[in-house]
Amino acid sequence: MGLWSKFLEREDASTYISKDADMPRILHTKDFLALGVGTIVSTAIFTLPGVVAANYAGPSVVFSFLLAAVVAGFVALAYAEMASTLPVAGSAYSWINVLFGEGFGWIAGWALLAEYIIAVAFVGSGLSANFRGLISQIGINLPPAISGALDTHSLFGWASSVSGPKGGVVDIVAFIAIIAVAWLLSHGVHEASRVEVVLVVIKVLAVLLFIVVGLTAIHPENYSPFIPAYTPNGTTIGGFQGIWAGVSGIFLAYIGFDSIASNSAEAVNPQKTMPRGILGSLLIAVVLFVGVSLVLVGMFKYTKYVDNAEPVGWALREAGHPIVAATVSTIAVVGMVTALIGMMMAGSRLLYSFGRDGMLPKWVGEVTENKGLPNRGLLVLTVVAVIVGSFFPFSFLSELISAGTLIAFIFVSLAMYSLHKREGKDLPKAGFKMPGYPVTPAIGALLSIWVFWGLSTEAKLYALIWFIIGIIVYFLYGAKHSVLRNKSNK
Repeated sequence: MGLWSKFLEREDASTYISKDADMPRILHTKDFLALGVGTIVSTAIFTLPGVVAANYAGPSVVFSFLLAAVVAGFVALAYAEMASTLPVAGSAYSWINVLFGEGFGWIAGWALLAEYIIAVAFVGSGLSANFRGLISQIGINLPPAISGALDTHSLFGWASSVSGPKGGVVDIVAFIAIIAVAWLLSHGVHEASRVEVVLVVIKVLAVLLFIVVGLTAIHPENYSPFIPAYTPNGTTIGGFQGIWAGVSGIFLAYIGFDSIASNSAEAVNPQKTMPRGILGSLLIAVVLFVGVSLVLVGMFKYTKYVDNAEPVGWALREAGHPIVAATVSTIAVVGMVTALIGMMMAGSRLLYSFGRDGMLPKWVGEVTENKGLPNRGLLVLTVVAVIVGSFFPFSFLSELISAGTLIAFIFVSLAMYSLHKREGKDLPKAGFKMPGYPVTPAIGALLSIWVFWGLSTEAKLYALIWFIIGIIVYFLYGAKHSVLRNKSNK
């Protein structure tokens, strides 16, 4: 078999369904809504509206969130049909393996792996920063050595734009948070989903509390001009250019529905629960993002949020609501745990899928005998995320979250054409149909390419480096140990 033929060899969907049968189907629509909302409405909702308004779009930041939601919406429709037809672990990786072939599946999965590793580390670091900010208000300050990632300048004598804080060695709060969530997940999905549902409800109530209280401090003049004039060399870009720049900056906020799809092998009645969870969580998130954005830029002039790491808490305090500010900030920190749960569940299922298929050592793809949990995949994800999030500065890699996700989104959108040809034949009938087919998948792919093009040059370069590493891993290990390859050679 030639190299290209091996790259395009497709897995049988029934093989995945059979292999994933040991994972119990116990997750309902409410669990997937909690997973999606918990992942999407995480750190971003308390920071990005102010950051994007100040740096890019002004009051029209609401349009940035809506445009990003439109792009994500087209792809979410494709995800909903995919997940209802192929409810297996690994989301885009497994789907593309079945529809386009093992090589393309590996590329899509490798892209998502970057998203989950960096996102877990990123959220852990954000949780740490906000927690340290909260306790500093009562006079408690952690020693510099355990307050942030590695200070490369102090240890190695060379400066870096991504170096950790001065004297930093390990981010102990991020370390503890990631380990604690891993421990919770290792004891069962049902237990973790209960915690997720409770925390998401509390977090949504905190967001609504901000909106209600913030509405009493609105000053209509702060909305003028709603779309600032285009000034390429100014603090705020303005115009449509500013709105679109904001889309690229906030798109990572809408990637949560992939974490839902990664757990579809554990869904009860996935033909219904998966579409409801994916589309429902996206709709809830859009409403909350738009509400927070409109209130935030109405409370104070958007220029006030320049270099402001906690615009929501700051706005409440400045408006004379310190108790509400403290309440919302505290819940925001606790609520970040929901994003960790969602990302770590999805990432461990992706690594399990790699091991299941022989693309990584097979022991990664084994599940526990008693509960069918992919705890070995969870262990790998936890160790790598702890190293990245606790010991090494990683801010220069943060845009890889968006880059990796967008590449997977492009694959899934284009794969819809192959899916439709095979539904009801060698693949199950879909429980949900993407409306507007065959136009909507093309729109989803083109919009994803457009957003990807708007990422920074550095992000595209890092994505290229990551994919070169992935291709090397594939040909040196995955292609030789692939279960599909060994099966076809017998």
